[in-house]
Amino acid sequence: MKPQHAVIIEPLKQKIETLISLHERVLTENRELNTQVQTLSEEVNIYKKEKEELENKVQRLQMAGAFRSSSEDTKEAKKKIGKLIREIDKCMTLLNR
Repeated sequence: MKPQHAVIIEPLKQKIETLISLHERVLTENRELNTQVQTLSEEVNIYKKEKEELENKVQRLQMAGAFRSSSEDTKEAKKKIGKLIREIDKCMTLLNR
């Protein structure tokens, strides 16, 4: 190889090696992100099921008249269930972004 060619080829070689390295890093990051997306999707499904179960429970309790009494325990239970539903909705909103 002529010296004049080496001056051109060496920087190109280094740039290609840098690009290959960057490409491998991006592929690894992409795999990790895909795994994270799958995990978060599974969590969303779990939270959706939990939300539905809690909503059904609230409806059954309301139908049974559990919230009509004025006892402090039932009011507290209603607040906790409402808070859980809001937290689940909030998590789902964040995960769906």
